[in-house]
Formats: sequence, structure tokens, C-alpha cells
Amino acid sequence: MFEPARIHTLWELVEYRARVSCGRPMFFDGDGRSVTFDGVRDEALRVAAGFRELGIGAGTRVAWQLPTRIGTVVASLALARLGAVQTPVIPLHREREVGFILAESAAEFVLVPGVWRGFDHTAMVRKLAGDGVRVLPIGDGLPTADPAGLPAAAPAGDGATTWIYYTSGTTSDPKGVEHSDAGLIAGGVGLATALGMSADDIGSIAFPYAHIAGPDYVIAMLVSGFPAVVLDTFEPGRAAAVYRRRGVTMAGGSTAFYQAFLDESRRYRRQLPHAGRLIPSLRLLSGGGAPMPPELYAAAGRELGCAIVHGYGMTECPMIAMGTPYDSDEQLSRTVGKPVVGAQVRIVRPDGSTAGTGETGEVTLKGPMLFRGYTDPALTAEAFTADGSFRTGDLGLLRPDGHLVLTGRLKDIIIRKGENISAQEIEDLLHTHPAVAEAAVIGLPDRERGERVCAVVTPADPAAPPLTLAGLTAHLRAAGLMTQKLPEQLETVGALPRGGPLNKVLKTVLRERYTE
Repeated sequence: MFEPARIHTLWELVEYRARVSCGRPMFFDGDGRSVTFDGVRDEALRVAAGFRELGIGAGTRVAWQLPTRIGTVVASLALARLGAVQTPVIPLHREREVGFILAESAAEFVLVPGVWRGFDHTAMVRKLAGDGVRVLPIGDGLPTADPAGLPAAAPAGDGATTWIYYTSGTTSDPKGVEHSDAGLIAGGVGLATALGMSADDIGSIAFPYAHIAGPDYVIAMLVSGFPAVVLDTFEPGRAAAVYRRRGVTMAGGSTAFYQAFLDESRRYRRQLPHAGRLIPSLRLLSGGGAPMPPELYAAAGRELGCAIVHGYGMTECPMIAMGTPYDSDEQLSRTVGKPVVGAQVRIVRPDGSTAGTGETGEVTLKGPMLFRGYTDPALTAEAFTADGSFRTGDLGLLRPDGHLVLTGRLKDIIIRKGENISAQEIEDLLHTHPAVAEAAVIGLPDRERGERVCAVVTPADPAAPPLTLAGLTAHLRAAGLMTQKLPEQLETVGALPRGGPLNKVLKTVLRERYTE
């Protein structure tokens, strides 16, 4: 039986599951390959030995920008075995984000996939990496060696930083978020407990493993002993076909995944009216990262014939609240579930006092899954209250049944397909366009993305030809902005609405104006 109090490092958890589930599958990929729990452990040991021969050891700072593959998980577990400090980087990130992350994290090694999906990651990182940083293209395979000479695994329980994730907030530069193995394990235990998965289930990972949800999900697998299908890109039709073949019982990733499966199921049934459900084995859709409209919950659940359990987490705390298969439809469609085991959620008023049941306030929290702090101590000091609670910047309320409802955000961020996008970062770049006088970037509700990015600009010369979305996005691409952050909607106005003592732009007015 799994006893979380006895396990403090990710490698200890890998060893535990390899013993308990020896010979049982851990991963399947889209090409038919499968590997067992003990096979993953053994391969990770060989890769750890290969990394060690290259000079990677305890405390070495290793950034990696790799697609979601079995080999990526093996590489991260190998680094965990060595006690390296890992900085996962989302594969979609480009020069602006990657350059900042490599410098700020003081990376000594960078693992890249070579050319992936037509983009040369090796060339980009070699251009960005400073002197002395080793770039390791692993498109042809991970380095391996005899693990017999590996030193003993890093001691457990010291709570040191072993992971640094970067997230965009209300500032234009990403924030470095420090986690320990123990913190990530606590988050994974919370997820596993809420989902109630067993070794007879089959999950799926079709979202970026470099996201904080990656290790969170893998830890849940190691805790509960269930395998998962791994796909490096999410294409709904292909994913559904693989899931049907493998008998996947739980799929998802974010609100955008629910919508994608709903649309794919409708297409599938139109083409094959007598084929039955899109994924007959599916019993759960799970995810988080963006609001889930109740209408989507009802439509997707009805169409796919499964329950939808939605949750709430963030880079600073990978698991805060989660719905369970035992909740009612009303609870699942209207809330993000109850706080997971170990998470202490408190709703506070502007004066810092505790809000009453059903009263809206800022969501604050404590718990073992909470991050250790930001890489910037000043940001850490701003993020915590006097009693050590983390200020999420989200608004919500706790209902009498203990379920958490999110009602809005204090932070000016846009959540598109589960990823946080800084409005200020895009605004700063828009202001560099010679035809733009002022710019405000807002998030608008979107059925496929959760939110879409909308740029509202005032022209520098009203008599000039009007700005176009294509021209504006070309400017942003040239400035190095990643595709995921590009505006999908452009609105041109004579003046931005302003108000208040500081004459700030009233983004609430803009959201109301342009929300369909």
C-alpha cells in the first residue's frame, strides 16, 4: 500500500512502483510501443548514467524543451535520480521566453529535440545559450551508460529545490517558480486521491509534459499504478483512434480538450452513424487550467457518455481543488471541486479577514504542494500573507458543501488553452508598432480555447490605412512572440476607456463591449 509519508523524492516513488507493479505497463505511445513500470525505471537508470558521464550530477541546472514522449519522461526521471535541478520549458516557447528562462535559471545544460514540427530548437537554443552552456540535441536518442557506477540517490526529505517552472503573471517577464520533489508528490497524491483511478484504468497524456501538470499526472500514475497513452501532439481524430485502440478510460487536459472531443465525436457519429461512442471505454474526462462553462459540461458529458471532473491548480500549486467521480452533476458543472487532500483554502476579504461561507474574496492557500517561492525574492515577499498563505490572485467562494467556485481574477492574465498569457507582455510589444498609439489586451470567452486574446488599439494616425490583424501578428512574430500568445481578434477604437484616480484603462468595459 502506498504510504506518502514514507516517500519524499520522485525517484523513491519510481522505485516503489517498479517493485509493486513489476511487469505491468506504464506507457503506451501512438506507434504501438509499450513499456512497463520497471522498464521505465531501468531505462531511466541507464540514461542517468549517460547524463553523469556528460557531467550532470546533483545540483546541476538542466533546462529541457522537449515534446511529450516516453523518452521525455524517462529523461526527467533520470535527472531526478541524479538530483539535478530541472527547468522544463514548453516546446511552443520561442526566443523571448527561452532566452529569459535560460539566463534567469542559470542553466548549465539544455536538452532539445533537434528539429521538431518544422522548427529547429537546436539552432535557437545555441543562439540564445551563454558561454559554457552545453546544448544536447537528443532527437536521435538519449545518452546511456552502465548504471552500476551511479552514486547513491540524493537523500530524501531535505525539501531542496529540484524543479523550476516559469509562468507568466501580470508582469511581462516570466516568473521562476521553485518546487521540491516532495511538493510535487503532494500535488500528485491530491490528484490521485480525487480521481480514484486504479491499475485497471488507462489514462492519457496529450498535453505538454513540460507543463506543471506533466509530473503531477505522472506522480498520480505512480501513486495509483495505472498506465497512460502518451502523444506528442494533440490531434483529436488521431487521439480518439489511439484511445479507442488502447481502451483509454480517462482523457482530457483542459477545457479546450473537452470541446475538441465533443466536436470530434459529433463528426465521428455523422460519418459513422452506427459506430457508437467515440471512445467506448471512456468513463472520465478530467482537466483544469481554464473555466469550464456549464453548457460545455452538459454537452460533452452527454455526447461522450462519461463524467467530467474539472479541477483548479496553477504553476505555484499544481493541485488545489478537484472534482471527483462521486460528485453530483450540479457540483461538477458549477464548481472546481473540493480542496484536495492537504490543501488548505481560505477566502479572504480585502482587509485580510476570512470571508464567510458563500462570500466572494481572494483565494489564499497553504499546503505541502505549495511552491517554495519564486526565484525573485521580492516576488515571493509580495505573494505571501503575514501568516504564510499564498495569494493566488483569483477570486472565489467556498460553498456550504465545501466546493470551491472561482468567480474571477485579480491578476491581469489571459488563460488560453490552460496556459497563462501576460497581457502586459503583448501590450508592450504592440506599443512598438509605429501605427499603434495605445493598446490594451484582454481575454474574451471562447468555446474552444477557454479564452481568446483580443487586442484593442488606437491608431497613431487615424487618417492612415487601418491596421489589420495579419499585419499586427506579423509584427509580434518578428518580435519573437510565441504563436500561442498572438491575438486572434483585433478591435480599433478612437480612445481607450479610462477612469479612476490614476486614469487607468478600464478593461472591464472592454470585456463587456466585445464579449459576444
